[in-house]
Amino acid sequence: MVGVLTFPGVVRLKATQAGVMVGFVAADVRRHEDLAWISTLGVLPEFRRRGLGSRLLLACEQLLPVSRLRLSVRAANDPAFQMYTQHGYQQHSVWKRYYSDGEDALVLEKTR
Repeated sequence: MVGVLTFPGVVRLKATQAGVMVGFVAADVRRHEDLAWISTLGVLPEFRRRGLGSRLLLACEQLLPVSRLRLSVRAANDPAFQMYTQHGYQQHSVWKRYYSDGEDALVLEKTR
């Protein structure tokens, strides 16, 4: 996942503490669709539940010049699902058995 931070044309932000990356977010802008996919958002376990994920998400959103934002989240990842819905994301669709272990992905969308 960290490789996405080097792709050209991707909006990417990272959070560091004492020179160490502790969180990151990346989004792929598709202007012709007026859509951006937030392809990844991650925070090291020891830095979770401190609002860092929310700050990264909101900072990334501000850089996206489109009216629709989408992302996917594991169906069982309730803390992430709750964070996204608190920021205005709603379930758009489900990708059945998306992950290698067979878990579904929930596709969420935010319109602004």
